[in-house]
Amino acid sequence: MKVILIQDVNKVGGKGDLVEVSDGYARNFLLRKGLAVEGTGGKLKEWEEQQRAKRNREERLGRAAIETKKKIGGKKVRVLMSSGDEGRLFGSVTSAQLASAIAEQHGVEVDKKDIRLDEQIKQLGMYPFRIRLHGGVEVELTLSVEAE
Repeated sequence: MKVILIQDVNKVGGKGDLVEVSDGYARNFLLRKGLAVEGTGGKLKEWEEQQRAKRNREERLGRAAIETKKKIGGKKVRVLMSSGDEGRLFGSVTSAQLASAIAEQHGVEVDKKDIRLDEQIKQLGMYPFRIRLHGGVEVELTLSVEAE
C-alpha cells in the first residue's frame, strides 16, 4: 500500500515521503497512529504538486545563492575593533558583527550561523572566512580587522 508520511518514521522514511509498505503495517500502525495518510488519487496529486513546488523553491534559492556568490565572492569585509598594544583586540570578532558588516558594506543579508570562521579572531590583520549560502554553495571572503 502506498502511504504519504506525515511525520518521520524510523526505518521507513521522512516527513512528506511517499513510501510503499505492507497493508497491515499501514492500516494497523501508520494510519491508526496518524503518522501517514493513504496514497489515493487526490492525495497523490496533491503530494506531486507539493514536490514540484518544493523543487522549484530549491532551484530558485540555488540560483539566488549563485548570484550572491558572484556578487560578493573574493571581496574584503572591513571590521573596526578596539585594540591594545601589539594589535591584540579587546574581545574578539563575532559572526554577528561580521554579518552586520557584510550587510552594511555589500548589501547582502547573511545569517550569522552560516558564517564559518577557522579560528577565533583576536588580533588585527587579514583572515579568510567562508559563508554557506545554500546547500553546497559556499563563498570565500577576506576579513580585514583594523583598529578604530
